[in-house]
Amino acid sequence: MLEVRDLHAYYGKSHILQGVDLDVKPGEIVSLLGRNGVGRSTTIKAIMGEVEPQGSIRFKDQEIAGMKSHAIARLGLGYVPENRDIFPTLTVRQNLLLGQKGTRNAARWSMEDMFKLFPNLRERADTPGGVLSGGEQQMLTMCRTLMGDPDLVMVDEPTEGLAPQLVEKVAELLNEIAGRGLSILLVEQKLTIALKISARVYVMGHGEIVFEGTPDDLKNNESVRQEWLEV
Repeated sequence: MLEVRDLHAYYGKSHILQGVDLDVKPGEIVSLLGRNGVGRSTTIKAIMGEVEPQGSIRFKDQEIAGMKSHAIARLGLGYVPENRDIFPTLTVRQNLLLGQKGTRNAARWSMEDMFKLFPNLRERADTPGGVLSGGEQQMLTMCRTLMGDPDLVMVDEPTEGLAPQLVEKVAELLNEIAGRGLSILLVEQKLTIALKISARVYVMGHGEIVFEGTPDDLKNNESVRQEWLEV
């Protein structure tokens, strides 16, 4: 589904990504772990075309490195940013409608699906997005991306700043997404969530992948956890 090889990226003269390799298979949840500042968010921004990439990025057997973000999205790659880029003056319903591409038939997700997953959004369907709580805005951002019917969705820190009950709701949603055949590349700080729902995990350090394996592999590798994850 997604194959990244020798991915490099720069911010000015700063060499952020230094040869990242990773894969996401169809229907698989893969987590990208690591401390803040190691390049996790830059990795998915480079895949999405928001940061200029160097290297190979293949999505559904097509090279997408260097393509514009909107063209990548139309191929079926969804992106949920960490900063919850909703349209604050538009209602919840309008934000969701903007997520629809309108070019794909038999979409897997409808607005009614979103309201069933998150009843809070149904209750606030005609409320401007800017007055929602942080947790509700995170729900809205994820649901808007799903309305575009992606085949793979990249999610950046979806549980950041959320109450514990909402963290569990996000985990349930990610499992529901994968259950409908979508692939997920998840950037997440909370190890308990990532290890619970992921088929495989990558650990980043200093712009490189320093570990790849199953959640059990990572649980059993104390040296990797101590050096690259634990504070």
